[in-house]
Amino acid sequence: MRVALIQLDLAWEDAAANHTRADRRLREAAALGARLAVLPELFCSGFSMDTAKVAEDEAGPTEGFLRDTAEGLDMWILAGVPLRASAGAPGPRNVAVLVSPDGTIQRYTKIHPFSFGDENRHYVAGDRVARWTVEGLRITPFICYDLRFPEPFRATADDTDAYVVIASWPEKRRHHWSTLLRARAIENQAYTLGVNRVGEGGGLTYSGQSVAVDPWGEALVEASAREAVLVAEIEPGVVAEARRTFPPLADRKPFRA
Repeated sequence: MRVALIQLDLAWEDAAANHTRADRRLREAAALGARLAVLPELFCSGFSMDTAKVAEDEAGPTEGFLRDTAEGLDMWILAGVPLRASAGAPGPRNVAVLVSPDGTIQRYTKIHPFSFGDENRHYVAGDRVARWTVEGLRITPFICYDLRFPEPFRATADDTDAYVVIASWPEKRRHHWSTLLRARAIENQAYTLGVNRVGEGGGLTYSGQSVAVDPWGEALVEASAREAVLVAEIEPGVVAEARRTFPPLADRKPFRA
């Protein structure tokens, strides 16, 4: 499957402007033959803690934009959206949404809000992982700070061909971003796709470095600190072959400290 990693410079707390920016890049991804396109964490607002201002309802303007675009381009889209509480779901939530070409929406709520930046004071934590299948590719989504916690990655390894990590990861910790993405790929023998933003917002600078890492830890494509659309070929068969030819996952043992 051809996957597009879309690295954007986001307009701070301006959903309409970010829809316009994303639309242009999503059309570019479709023209490049991508079946799945991935946008950064909270792509419609930037990493804002002003949830009263930026959080939207499910099926609100941003989910509507993503649904219309996915249908119009006949392409799957995965993107980060701030959502208000809804029936059966608390809020506000920092959510990854997956929109299919037929308009179906699936959601994952960030399990680890970034307490160092007070995100936990503004967004409710999720309590479960998500597993999605896109045209035969088994995807497990995570959001930014989740990357620092290997446990949910390992717990889902057997059912995952590709981890997708959408982020607003700041420039000052850029080496952690690139190192941890490679570590999650190597230790779980799965593709790991990291999609970060660039530019400035909320007093922070973001350096991008979006990357697609294969199950051996090798970068297939990698961005610098500019807006970009990266395209990578992601194949479940490569994951199966890596695990067959070099099988450390088979040697896992239950462990308790």
